[in-house]
Amino acid sequence: MKTRTLGKNLEVSAIGMGCMGLTFGYGPATDKSEAISLIRAAVERGVTFFDTAEAYGAENEEMLGEALSPYTGKVVIATKFGFKNGNNKDGLDSRPERIRQVAEQSLTRLRTDAIDLFYQHRIDPSVPIEDVAGTVKDLIAEGKVKHFGMSEAGVDMIRRAHAVQPLTALQSEYSMFTRDIEAEILPTLEALGIGFVCFSPLGKGLLGGKIDDSTKFKEGDVRSTLPRFSGEAVAANARLVALIGEIAQAKNATPAQVALAWLLAQKPWIVPIPGTTKLHRLEENIGGAAVELAPGDLQVLSDLLSKQPVQGARYNEQMMKTVNR
Repeated sequence: MKTRTLGKNLEVSAIGMGCMGLTFGYGPATDKSEAISLIRAAVERGVTFFDTAEAYGAENEEMLGEALSPYTGKVVIATKFGFKNGNNKDGLDSRPERIRQVAEQSLTRLRTDAIDLFYQHRIDPSVPIEDVAGTVKDLIAEGKVKHFGMSEAGVDMIRRAHAVQPLTALQSEYSMFTRDIEAEILPTLEALGIGFVCFSPLGKGLLGGKIDDSTKFKEGDVRSTLPRFSGEAVAANARLVALIGEIAQAKNATPAQVALAWLLAQKPWIVPIPGTTKLHRLEENIGGAAVELAPGDLQVLSDLLSKQPVQGARYNEQMMKTVNR
């Protein structure tokens, strides 16, 4: 597995692993022992970058801490603060005292002396971003955190936070199907030397090629509430993925691998973090790092996406309220 550098000096595998779906967001939690085996299988295959959050449930951090304890010093773990009581349904909370409380809890759950990358999960409009960045700066000075990150933040907030404590990475949704960050956010990150981590790089599974209008989601799967996965929209999106699949076939790859290779081709400081609960999907995702897209391939994909853009919003109305861009 090739590596990439976020910010000035945080080296991670070119493709990381998002761990949210193991316990949160996509239906029932994965069996703990199976999840630990999957995480360790990722390490054995070269993945060194793992993403979790307080909001995914204490069990997510605890599971990751147990799974990665044999690899201390060899992997990078990112986690997040920013929700009241650690619950995304309870509202936002980035007060300095809360950030410190989350840090201490995460250190214990992750079985580590320092959090490698500590993100603000969402902007809290009631707390000045300078206070948030200042608190993380203090935690870095105390040796409890190594790097500062933000998630789903806009240009103004990124610049203001970075002026107090340099950001190593911004994490936001980015894929061939969600590209709103390209106009202003990516150029800002490049100018400031901040890395970018893509969550939902496979469009919450759409770009895997297995979802269409006949797909039935499990109880608790957030996708059942998203416009992009409903009715005519998901049928149109499935047809678009099939066309991407034709391009992938010519590269002896899958649609998911082409989607990940497309992200890696955008900038050398972009790192996607696809999630999965299945070993064969993990191996497929990792294989995306080996797919080379020539300029001609990228142009074909660009033309296709221009002619047949994705249908439906990525989030429902309530979820969009937490995105501060």
